[in-house]
Amino acid sequence: MIGTSRYPIRQPFAGGLEALVWQLVGRLRSRGHDVTLFAGEGSDGVDGEFAEYAFPSRGWEASRTAAGDQSMPERAFMSDHHAYLRLLMALAGPLANRFDVIHNHSLHHLPVAMAPLLHTPMLTTLHTPPTPWLESAIQAAPQTTRGPGSFAAVSAFIAQQWRVLRPFAGPDVVSNGVDLTSWVAGQGGEMLSWSGRIVPEKAPHLAIDAARKAGMPLVIAGPLSDLRYFEQAIRPRLGLDVRYAGHLAVPELAQLVGSSAAVLVTPLWDEPYGLVVAESLACGTPVVAFDRGGIPEVVADSSLGALVPPGDVAAMAAAVGDVVDLDRVAVREHAERYLSVDRMVTKYEKAYQRLTSTSSVGADRTA
Repeated sequence: MIGTSRYPIRQPFAGGLEALVWQLVGRLRSRGHDVTLFAGEGSDGVDGEFAEYAFPSRGWEASRTAAGDQSMPERAFMSDHHAYLRLLMALAGPLANRFDVIHNHSLHHLPVAMAPLLHTPMLTTLHTPPTPWLESAIQAAPQTTRGPGSFAAVSAFIAQQWRVLRPFAGPDVVSNGVDLTSWVAGQGGEMLSWSGRIVPEKAPHLAIDAARKAGMPLVIAGPLSDLRYFEQAIRPRLGLDVRYAGHLAVPELAQLVGSSAAVLVTPLWDEPYGLVVAESLACGTPVVAFDRGGIPEVVADSSLGALVPPGDVAAMAAAVGDVVDLDRVAVREHAERYLSVDRMVTKYEKAYQRLTSTSSVGADRTA
């Protein structure tokens, strides 16, 4: 399992991708699979045998001569490049026959670009719409049976966005799942909540506007991924009716969501899936969300919440009154039927089985 290089896979999660990989690794292991995680330094459950391949938090240090090159890319870019290049070269060399399948969750182009060179079949989960680097890697892959590997998209919306994949098989849609033992049904309450990375494109400032128009208090939770945005657009507007609860681990965040009358979801970009939405429904808490990206696939009908035009704060505020009285038991039951992590893991298991049944990898693999 290849995770991200920027953030460790542990609580409190930096974002939905890290939460998904953490859940997937844990649930696969609980089903008896031998899973090795390659991810940011400090991640949970990293096998000591492969610890040398963890992505170091300090990043890559160029020599003084290389660092002085005027064409030197920014340090974060080079650190990502070095981390993935080092791992993929190991998977093509000393680790070539150690694994049955490689499941790639990174947003980097190198795993896909090097997939045709590996002995082990690779499944890449597409967590975002196309990016130039990743799209280029897929298009440049040789038109062979192995090609750039197999693909899964986290929503039908993302699958449609990745038209570049048409020369290859896929992508299958494997929707993200929620751990229903962690995201438990709550009793609701008198306030609204918003959670996620605090960045302009997630727009918690619009949730503040909507909550105040609706006349209800709001609690905001999430990592300060853009401190400047928080200091300029959020902190000055905090008060008795709007509170920042911090970057919460899952138990505390689930408690917050479960005690909310409704959850506001305010993306100014096309959310690939909307894990926050699924987590809210698992708590029995209805949502009011901007109608963008993959979110309509999660908010399947009006019994779960309301979709409003993107950016329309007045419509969001008006919809709050319509959703706070929805049947929370029915909302939770929908999540149990369609949004569980177990459904997601079962689909991935089937994908692994397809890959291994057609793979010609040698018989000396140990994981």
